Amino acid sequence: MEQLVVTYGYWAIVLGTFLEGETILLVGGYAAHRGWLALPFVMLAAFAGSAAGDQLYFLLGRWRGARLLARHPDWVSRVERARQLLHTHRNAIVLGCRFLYGLRIVIPFAVGAAGIAPARFFALNLVGAAVWAAAFGYGGYCLGAALERVLGDIERYELDLLLAIAAVGIGFWLVRWFRRRRRAAR
Repeated sequence: MEQLVVTYGYWAIVLGTFLEGETILLVGGYAAHRGWLALPFVMLAAFAGSAAGDQLYFLLGRWRGARLLARHPDWVSRVERARQLLHTHRNAIVLGCRFLYGLRIVIPFAVGAAGIAPARFFALNLVGAAVWAAAFGYGGYCLGAALERVLGDIERYELDLLLAIAAVGIGFWLVRWFRRRRRAAR
């Protein structure tokens, strides 16, 4: 397992954070604590994936927002919720959208569809991605340290812990997916 993480860990973090990624970044921080990855590079990979993903969602909203919403009416309520938040706290929402579970992808899309200046979004996106990558990367690192203190010989429980973290992440994703499907069916 260690060799797999060493070989593909940074790329997995880039891809996972491009799509959403708190769980993958926590696991990356844990891998850094174990010495398999370097924490600064874990944070850099997460920054790159997160910033690129949100930039893409922004551009999709800007260029194809109305068409995509017409084809996916189940997205309208979430985009409208994001737009309401943007009217009152524009900069704070763009900076913190990664910390708003369930709205990470919707907010950049809504910001793009709302016509906010690309340069403004780009700058806020970079700052937000840097803070998020540092916070969750270091959080995963500290989680590894805490687990090591509690469990002692963490290597013995490592696979079980990583599977549990992955299961929790997948579980949250599945719950959200089923809720969206249920709302769309109504």
